[in-house]
Amino acid sequence: MDTILLILGFVCVIVGIFGSFLPVLPGPIVSWIGLLLLYFTEKVAMNYWILGISLLIVVIISILDYTIPAKGTRKFGGSSYGIWGTNIGMLVGFFVPIPFGFVIGAFVGAFVGELIYNSQDKNRALKAATGSFLGFLASSFMKLVVCLGFVALYVVIAFRNFVTKKIPNSFEIWDLIIENYRIYSLMIFIVFSFPSEITLTK
Repeated sequence: MDTILLILGFVCVIVGIFGSFLPVLPGPIVSWIGLLLLYFTEKVAMNYWILGISLLIVVIISILDYTIPAKGTRKFGGSSYGIWGTNIGMLVGFFVPIPFGFVIGAFVGAFVGELIYNSQDKNRALKAATGSFLGFLASSFMKLVVCLGFVALYVVIAFRNFVTKKIPNSFEIWDLIIENYRIYSLMIFIVFSFPSEITLTK
């Protein structure tokens, strides 16, 4: 049973990385579920501090995921059409076999969405699409950093409980990382400092 939970948990934290960009997948939430599954194994002792702090980070990220794109759109005079266009275009671009298809699709989708909202002013549509696109990039990068942090934490905990217990006096650095919560310190710093550094000007 531990093996199944270990595999499912790892799949979840990896899928969460893709969910950082795909609107149909809540990346941080999926990654957190992966951590939760790891703690359901018999070899990993339940740690409510780690699960609680990580869940709090997921909640904060989920809130910022809605506010940052909206802020970028408003700064550039955009509409909700641009936000929806960004998400739809990115999803379509993800399946188009071209380099950086999801990035190109996100921008094109935002531009088309703004044209649907107001086809008379193409300059406004372009400026608004830029705001929606930048908001999308900022939000996706923030989610990606958190999901990568969850992956690192998953690997650390898994090694600490499934590998180091079988090999005494090895991988001591993992114990040091867990005890000092350095990964979480970095993640919390990024969550609270990165959004404030985003400046979207006309």
